[in-house]
Amino acid sequence: MNRVASQVASTGWAKILVIEDDEGIRDTLKYNLLAAGFGVQEARDGVSGLRLARSLKPDLVLLDLMLPGMSGVEVCRALRKTSSTPIIMVTAKDSEVDKIVGLELGADDYITKPFSIREVLARVNAVLRRSRAEAAERALPDRDALGNFVIDRAARRVLLDGVDVKLTAREFDLISYLIGHPERVHSREVILQQVWGPGFMGDRKTVDVHVRWLREKFAGRVGFEIVTVRGAGYRLDRKGA
Repeated sequence: MNRVASQVASTGWAKILVIEDDEGIRDTLKYNLLAAGFGVQEARDGVSGLRLARSLKPDLVLLDLMLPGMSGVEVCRALRKTSSTPIIMVTAKDSEVDKIVGLELGADDYITKPFSIREVLARVNAVLRRSRAEAAERALPDRDALGNFVIDRAARRVLLDGVDVKLTAREFDLISYLIGHPERVHSREVILQQVWGPGFMGDRKTVDVHVRWLREKFAGRVGFEIVTVRGAGYRLDRKGA
């Protein structure tokens, strides 16, 4: 499996709405998105696209800028009034002004025609990962406590026996993620995507290094442990659970 296919597969099934008036481009996008494992709905104009977006609630919208009747800019503006659905603008225009307008209206990314399907899949994958990571972060409580360990996400503080523990920004994000998703195995790839972000291009061994640092600070002092699951990743177990 190539890198892009692997990344797309790991996002899980998602519904994509393609709003594009060019039948050839629309069919090409639909065929390749379906082949990559996505669910696909399509619309050929802005009015029907906006209606579908509101009724279907897709996970992502691929939105052409130049549409008949109602432009992509107008569709994007209307969607952003009531929805945070990720939007990737697709257009034949390549000027900086066009890109700025699309992004300021709330689009999450921008693809310029002609494009490769590999680029489309990579950008769809990246935007979905970012959107899901942000949604997961919003779902976490502002504060978690496990015995003498307290993490205050709003204040970005960790307390042990009431005393502040000095953590780097990445250490804080990692322990916050693991504490928020205990008793389940997280692969290094998933941890990198959720904690470091989809744009991280470094060595995945950085996860091992940060886990080791966290263990050095907390092992034997808290009511949980970070367990290595050989060949799979890491799991945070609550002691006595």
